[in-house]
Amino acid sequence: RQLFHPDQLITGKEDAANNYARGHYTIGKEMVDGCLDKIRRLADQCTGLQGFLLFHSVGGGTGSGFGSLLLERLSVDYGKKSKLDFCIYPSPQISTAVVEPYNSVLSTHALLEHTDVAFMLDNEAIYDICRRSLDIERPSYINLNRLVA
Repeated sequence: RQLFHPDQLITGKEDAANNYARGHYTIGKEMVDGCLDKIRRLADQCTGLQGFLLFHSVGGGTGSGFGSLLLERLSVDYGKKSKLDFCIYPSPQISTAVVEPYNSVLSTHALLEHTDVAFMLDNEAIYDICRRSLDIERPSYINLNRLVA
């Protein structure tokens, strides 16, 4: 239950509403400094920081917009440190928002510029693995996330 230390959790009352621009330029701008401050405090406690792992989806506004902004800022603050990105790309078959392809294209630029390695996972393929290989008739987000983890 207490996987994460409460001091490291960041919460907000508003999300990016499936909009890359809101996640990157408005809501993200408000949240990124607090997020980087917590990252900086953790990094300062490390004796040999190797890099960063980032897990996010690029279909929604927070994962694409804020994820891109965070990667850009990590590149500025920790330029030589490795950044490995695990991102879930949306699928037209299981899409929840019409703008998912646009968010994905916009965030791909940041992934190309600011990551050393990007592991791109197809949402539909993960869903099919759960259904066909793991015999889960209706996979939930918990099932999908556990498979990625």
